[in-house]
Amino acid sequence: MANRVKQLRREPGGDLVRLAVAVLASWLVLSGAIAAAEDETSAARPNILWISCEDISPHLGCYGDEHAITPHLDALADRGVRFTHAFTTCPVCATNRSSIITGMYPTTIGTHLMRCNAKLPEHIRCFTEYLREAGYHCSNNQKTDYNFAFPESAWDANSLRAHWRSRKPGQPFFHVRNFVNTHESHIWPRGKDHRDITLHLNDDQRRDPERLSPPPYFPDTPEARRDWANYYENITQMDYYAGQLLAQLEEDGLAGDTIVFFWSDHGMGMPRGKRWLYDTGTRVPLIVYVPERFRQQVPLAAGGVSDELVSFVDLAPTVLRLCGVTVPEHMQGRAFLGPDRGDSREFVISTRDRMDERYDMIRTVRTRDWRYTRNYLPWKPYVQWLSYAEKNATMKDLRRLDAAGELPAAARRFMARRKPVEELYHTAEDPYELENLAESPTAEHQAILQQMRARLHQWQDATLDLGFVPESELVTAEQKLGSRYALLRQEQAEERVPRLREVSLAAGDGNRSVLETGLASTDAAVRYWAVLGLGHLLLDERVENPDERAKLRLRLANVAQDESEIVRVAAGDILCQIGETELGLALLKAAMTSDNDWVRLTAVIALDELDESSRAVAEELRDPLLNDPQGYVQRVAKTMLEQLGID
Repeated sequence: MANRVKQLRREPGGDLVRLAVAVLASWLVLSGAIAAAEDETSAARPNILWISCEDISPHLGCYGDEHAITPHLDALADRGVRFTHAFTTCPVCATNRSSIITGMYPTTIGTHLMRCNAKLPEHIRCFTEYLREAGYHCSNNQKTDYNFAFPESAWDANSLRAHWRSRKPGQPFFHVRNFVNTHESHIWPRGKDHRDITLHLNDDQRRDPERLSPPPYFPDTPEARRDWANYYENITQMDYYAGQLLAQLEEDGLAGDTIVFFWSDHGMGMPRGKRWLYDTGTRVPLIVYVPERFRQQVPLAAGGVSDELVSFVDLAPTVLRLCGVTVPEHMQGRAFLGPDRGDSREFVISTRDRMDERYDMIRTVRTRDWRYTRNYLPWKPYVQWLSYAEKNATMKDLRRLDAAGELPAAARRFMARRKPVEELYHTAEDPYELENLAESPTAEHQAILQQMRARLHQWQDATLDLGFVPESELVTAEQKLGSRYALLRQEQAEERVPRLREVSLAAGDGNRSVLETGLASTDAAVRYWAVLGLGHLLLDERVENPDERAKLRLRLANVAQDESEIVRVAAGDILCQIGETELGLALLKAAMTSDNDWVRLTAVIALDELDESSRAVAEELRDPLLNDPQGYVQRVAKTMLEQLGID
């Protein structure tokens, strides 16, 4: 080859050859320099690994739980930082995950209702889209469940095969691995089925149900204890999977370049955990490991513990800042790690609205030591019948023992037929949140109550809480405006949230003057709350004068002519309950022909809650109800028909 090159150089045109060789050599040197610079740049930016699991509270060894066997996550916490006050925005998967992926509250973007598949405005994007634009390889294995149709541009890879190993050489990555074996449905199996789910546990890692300590609001039954044992064993199995994934990171030589987060999407998948706004439903484990090379940027001491308040709306902006990406102005969270970290939170907010086939509206404010909760539908029980959740053995025992009058005191309060309007718990001293201090006359408690109320109201105004608007109205607005988000951003819309909040508070507090004014409003959502509130003034016998009661009944009967379907459904519900059954049932029956799924759902819920008085309508509408295109309508209908004994 050397002789051949020498020969070429002696031939005519050798100067061109020499030039080409020189250019090639220069290009190779330059390419090497560019590649080295790219490697240095990518290495300067951390990889991010999210290890997420489902439906667990901080029941890990590193959180001091004596029953937990979680060696791999405990080791991660020893090398990283364990957060003791991390809270989800919602106590259920889809609504909370919408917050995680967008950095916005579900109540702002309209994803606060379970399985609502909301449409987002164009400017609200999955935060991974910004990472991809910054050169990151983003992969998700595999759960999305964002409560909206996410765009293909959210991920480079999204499947059970998705892995950081599919990225380009030197490309920084953001990878999510979702372990689903701790989901509530994996608590239910027994015997071999459960052992198949927890196949990597040895005998020493099995939990003896009799040696566990279930919470005081659980029935102390063999089935409830078995659920509790399965829950712990599922966590140990998940810990095994997490250990495997962390080992892969080590094998690939990436552990020193990768910031690792571990978290659960909400609290434990058991009664009074998942779906409920107590610590057991909203407080979750959060562990963050930062390799040594990034600790100047993120000064977290190995093995540290932080009591900083973290909301899961903070995850998206935190990752963006760690990766050197500007946080969009519309995001509502704050970066709690990295450069330009935001000010520490004084409180976090969590919300509950429709869970599966049943409506509710609850808001809660949590500081380090206190929790305040507002129940906007106090006349509904804590434990409405949700067909899916009723499969849990502990839930079945709660129902059985409640009917027999054999529940312990804490469980009886949980199974009560209605909720208090407000709840206040000193979580630092009452971790199970059993002693409601909202009506305590103590000056300290009343001062805290006032402060927490104000915080909630300020947050609702600032974030434009869509929970005050009935779902049927949100869907109609989405069809007209392109998104639910846009509804409270119309002209003079900023005045609407305080007005809706006022009438919804009046509905719970029984403020007749505000409610009667609301009944004449041009806003259908205001009239909806006014009807419910005035109806419960009668039902709760807060109006004693017979003439005044008669006037209220007449006013409610006149609502039968309201132009809004959902207001007429609310009137039908109330009229049936106050004894105007013929008119009320006619309104509910008519609503079952609506084109709006959520009008029909609200109507069938009202029919179900009437028990025996709805029999004639239930028999007449049996087939249409069971074949309704909305699956949640079918669920409620099946429950109602079973309770009425209608085949």
